[in-house]
Amino acid sequence: MNKFKLNSSYKPSGDQPKAIELLTLGVESGIKHQTLVGATGTGKTFTMANIINNLNRPTIVISHNKTLAAQLYSEFKNFFPDNAVEYFVSYYDYYQPEAYVPQKDLYIEKDADINEVIERYRNSATAALLTRKDVLIVATVSCIYGLGNPEEYTALSLSLKVGSNDVSRDQLFIRLRDMLYERTNTDFSIGTFRVRGDIVDVYLPLSDDVALRIEFFDNYIESLKTINPLTGELISKVNSFTIFPAKQYASTSESIKRAISMIFNDLEVEVKDFEKQGKMFEAARLRQRVNYDMEILQETGYCKGIENYSRYLENRPVGSPPSTLLDYFPSNYLMFIDESHITIPQVRAMFNGDLSRKKNLVEFGFRMRSAFDNRPLKFEEFLMRQNQTIYVSATPSEWELKMSMNSAKDVLDKLY
Repeated sequence: MNKFKLNSSYKPSGDQPKAIELLTLGVESGIKHQTLVGATGTGKTFTMANIINNLNRPTIVISHNKTLAAQLYSEFKNFFPDNAVEYFVSYYDYYQPEAYVPQKDLYIEKDADINEVIERYRNSATAALLTRKDVLIVATVSCIYGLGNPEEYTALSLSLKVGSNDVSRDQLFIRLRDMLYERTNTDFSIGTFRVRGDIVDVYLPLSDDVALRIEFFDNYIESLKTINPLTGELISKVNSFTIFPAKQYASTSESIKRAISMIFNDLEVEVKDFEKQGKMFEAARLRQRVNYDMEILQETGYCKGIENYSRYLENRPVGSPPSTLLDYFPSNYLMFIDESHITIPQVRAMFNGDLSRKKNLVEFGFRMRSAFDNRPLKFEEFLMRQNQTIYVSATPSEWELKMSMNSAKDVLDKLY
């Protein structure tokens, strides 16, 4: 089991030792909510690092914006150079959400510029959570938005071992395509694989620039190597390796077949509802769009706007929350909410803002009703997914202090 190892020449001073001791003891005692109060520059991040080092639990630190998240990521990387410190923020450099303005009969198609580097960091974060214990993820509130189901993500992953004949070369190609990797002969880029005789190179979508070289002898895996994808230079030899999907919205072929059947059934219901209301144009629009999406999904395992069908792919009931990054964490994880007096109101506001935009899309036939279930978590759902949380702020709100006091009182009442 990997453990956190704090690397710092500094020692806690002033009020830090007491804060570290009390907050660590509070978590170990089962207190669900605590608050760390300190003015800017008093070493709250270093205090957090010491608590993480003491508790050795998978941890998420949530920040209210990318700039602060990047700063925290850099600091924690320095504190824990030997551990899996990851970065999970929105991967859009530019994002225009899909919308419809009925007053102007104006449909605005989703337009986004995805930052491939940040997308790799996100993939690296989910992969680390499923393979290691010493994981610290610095995230923004994008961590409460829908993400691929962790069970599907794990089911699609492929574990390879030197000397194994569980997966032949031809079977490997099929599995990689199921995981949304594309075969290439020329442009070896992230999320692709290339074949040269008995050698298969897979360009992994991780934060480190690395590819996996799989060398076969007959149907046996003769060696596994991590290499520099540009130069082919050997990085290391490994005895085993787990390949995760190239995209986080990846589903097994069985899930896709089941989902397509359910989508078509619900499509007929929704189209008939439009027709009963005399909305023939909306009915035709919805049918055309969904038929096109399903054709692409069936052929490639992925389609533009696949997140709007996530309820079917995950086989969730209507109105249920989507899978998020928080669902990838084990049950004993620890959460820090930095600048909580700003971050908590952000989390509260996300759901209603998303809902108001989706209403027009659904009512005018641009999206099926399942789009409502591609959403951020409601605040109550966010609270339910917390295990133990420490709010970090210079000016904590009354809500945070009240939650912390009630949580401590609950534990004390049980003890005494």
